[in-house]
This record gives sequence, structure tokens and C-alpha cells, in this order.
Amino acid sequence: GNVIGGGDWAKDRIIPDIVRSLERNRTIYIRNPKSTRPWQHVLEPLKGYLLLAKSIYGKNQNKDYDTFNFGPKIENNKTVQDVVENVLKHWPGSWENINKKSKMHESQLLHLQSDKAFKLLGWKNKWNFEKTIDKTINWYKSVYEYSDPYRKCMDNIEEFSL
Repeated sequence: GNVIGGGDWAKDRIIPDIVRSLERNRTIYIRNPKSTRPWQHVLEPLKGYLLLAKSIYGKNQNKDYDTFNFGPKIENNKTVQDVVENVLKHWPGSWENINKKSKMHESQLLHLQSDKAFKLLGWKNKWNFEKTIDKTINWYKSVYEYSDPYRKCMDNIEEFSL
């Protein structure tokens, strides 16, 4: 799935690009606001991988372990515009649709079929979309305010683990 969370600084990734614009008091430019993605916090699939490892370690040979997807239920997929507008609830700014064609092909609609993880592992997302955006943006804001990134990651992990 499209994972988001604090600590991603890569170029051409939606959250880092949004954060860089906001931190510089610049307009956020979005290419495909209506594109839909299975957004989730990075801790969600990590939880899935840990459940999978635990199940394999338990040698439950009746389960099919070849491939797993870890993503939100399809009805929880959100548009790029939803991401931007939810970010702006936590960090004021503005955005524009630039209608720029990307050199790379980008699908308008992405989703993951995670039924296998739901059924065989009992895995499901813990944080909804709004909480995921809240935790992600507050991570970046805290780091820009000279907070310790490691401590902020540990705070997120501790809260997620409750």
C-alpha cells in the first residue's frame, strides 16, 4: 500500500513534498488530485509482517504463505486531494492542481486485495486515515521544532502498540 509516516524525506513522494512546501510557506502543487490510493501508516504493514512471521514460526502448515498484501479495506482508500486537505487541517497552507503530466505512468486508481491477511492472520489497520495523517504531520512538525526524530518514532510505536 501507499505507506506514509514520519521520517520519509524522499523526493517525489507526496508527504515529504507537501511538508517541504509547508515548511517553506509555499503552495503545494499536486498533479493528480483525484487519484485514489490505499494510504496507511508505515506501522500498519509492519504489524502485518510481524503477524506473518509469528504465524510461520508457529509452523501452521495449513496456511498459504506465498504472498500477502497489507492495505486498508477498499472503502478506506482516499484521493490525493483527501490527503492534502487533511494535512492542511494540521499545518495551514494552500494547494493547487497543476495538471502536469508525469514522465512516469501513474494509475488513477490503486487498491490492494488484503483479504488473505484479514482472514489468515487476523490483521487489520489500527489507525484510520485521519489518525494516520495526524500522526504523520505531527511527526514532521515536531522534528522541525527541534524534537528528536528517534524519540518521536518511538512515541508513535508505543502509541500504536497500545
